[in-house]
Amino acid sequence: MQRRQFLKGLSAAGVLCSLGLAGCALPRSPQRYLIGGGRRDQNRYVVQALNLDGSLRFELPLPDRGHGMAVHPQLPLAVCHARRPGSFLYLFDHRTGEKLQIRMADPGRHYYGHGVFSADGRRLFTTEGVSDSSQGIIGVYELTAGRLNKVSEYRGFGLGPHEIRLLPNGNLVVGVGGVHTLGREPLNLDTMAPSLCYLDAASGELLEQATLTDKQLSIRHLAVTTDGEVFSGQQYRGEPDDYPPLVVRHRAGQPLQPLGGTRLDWARFNHYIASIAVTDTLIAATSPPGNCYGLWHRHSGELIRIAPLPDASGASAKGGQIWLGSGQGGISQLDSSGREQRFYSAYQWDNHWALIDV
Repeated sequence: MQRRQFLKGLSAAGVLCSLGLAGCALPRSPQRYLIGGGRRDQNRYVVQALNLDGSLRFELPLPDRGHGMAVHPQLPLAVCHARRPGSFLYLFDHRTGEKLQIRMADPGRHYYGHGVFSADGRRLFTTEGVSDSSQGIIGVYELTAGRLNKVSEYRGFGLGPHEIRLLPNGNLVVGVGGVHTLGREPLNLDTMAPSLCYLDAASGELLEQATLTDKQLSIRHLAVTTDGEVFSGQQYRGEPDDYPPLVVRHRAGQPLQPLGGTRLDWARFNHYIASIAVTDTLIAATSPPGNCYGLWHRHSGELIRIAPLPDASGASAKGGQIWLGSGQGGISQLDSSGREQRFYSAYQWDNHWALIDV
């Protein structure tokens, strides 16, 4: 039986099968669901909402491939950001599936795939770039009457910003990849200058800039804890046979510290970290080209395991649990001890997602 037929059979029968790592299916809850980019067929992209049992709530067609999700802190609104070099922001109601706005990139600009709302929800901050130079920009948008309107730009922190997160104090942290690209082709691998940048959210002032010794570790994806510790995932642009640590932790004013793992452990990730999620006890990071995820102890940084997960993609943490997604339809739940339940649905995920809990 072909895999696609098998998945359709599971969906039609309403059966969600665990891999035996824990119990069986979770009960369906209308109050908790996942939203993120999805794929249909070969070149058709959607933003989708799935219940925790893998069943579809809704899907909305996207003009191109989606990437990161920004969820409003109070209203049932979310923004799907186009994958870099992206051309759109897609604002929608994640509860009803209503499309509200497609905001196209300014002339000569592109989106890098991520954004975050301010704590009061009045502003959206997005990572953007000047198309012919990759100069980094943080676009500042006001949310008014269900529409996003650009009101300001922050710059002066480097090339190729990627993920942006809100800190507990209301300021911003940005993973700056340091790579100048033409489309997706890198042009400056010998001179790239990645960094982890802290910005004042009100003014865009650069407050702190942390760097790694290896300048070919492009700083990309982030997770932030409630006490302000930042975890960043890197994509390595150096020698193919080198396998440096790809996840580091940082506190303001201190050096970046790699998480645990041997050279062979890091080789499993194939030079690429996608999403990161953190709880009080665990850190998880996914790798689509590595077809796996890594799990570490939150406080010691010691590696617990590297587990296979085909096309591992989204990661989200809520209530002491971590949820991981797969581009082949997988949904994995990790409890506070790291114990895993894995389920499958007929709906494929793309790079990132968010867990909605209302």
